[in-house]
Amino acid sequence: MENPTITVVSGLPRSGTSMMMRMLESGGLTVLTDRERRADDDNPKGYFEFERVKKLKDDKAWLPEAVGKVVKIISFLLPEVLPEYHYRVVFINRHLDEVLASQRQMLVRRGEATDKVSDDRMRDLYGKHLTQVRRWLKEQPNIDVLYVEHRDVIEKPGDVAEAVNAFLGGALDVAKMTAAVDPKLHRQRA
Repeated sequence: MENPTITVVSGLPRSGTSMMMRMLESGGLTVLTDRERRADDDNPKGYFEFERVKKLKDDKAWLPEAVGKVVKIISFLLPEVLPEYHYRVVFINRHLDEVLASQRQMLVRRGEATDKVSDDRMRDLYGKHLTQVRRWLKEQPNIDVLYVEHRDVIEKPGDVAEAVNAFLGGALDVAKMTAAVDPKLHRQRA
C-alpha cells in the first residue's frame, strides 16, 4: 500500500511560493493554511501559510492534517518531514538577486535593518543551501520533485500550470490556475 501523499510548495522565502499556493488553490487543491498571516503590501494576495510549519523541527504532529492537501514548507525545513509520507514537491526557483531584493523591500516596509548581512554573503549562503537541499531531495525515495522557474510562472503561466497539473495527476483546473497569476506583482527583477 502506498504511503499517504502530501503536496508541498517549497523554495526560498520570497521565491514565489505564495503565488504557487494561490495557483493550486485556484486549480482545485485544498490548501492547509490557518490564514493567521494576513495579506499585506509584500504579499497582497496572501501568504497561504500554516504557522505550525515554522516549528516543523519540533512539531510534526500536524502532518496528518496535510494528507491530500497542499502545504507551504520553505526549503530550509524540508529535511524535517517524516519519512512515512509520500511527498509531491513543487519547488520554486527564483533568481537570487530577485529574492534578495524582495527580502530587502520587505525589511524596509517593516522598518527593520537591511544591512545585517551583505547581499554577497546571503547569495553565497542561499546558493550553498539550494545545492544541499537539491542533493537531499534527489536522495529521498518518498519525494517526487517538480522544479519550476519563477520567471516562467510570470511569463508563461499556462505552460507552468499544465506542467504542474501533469505532475500532480492531471485533475486541476489549468485555466483557473493560469488566471491566478498576477504579473503586476513581479516587482523585483534581476
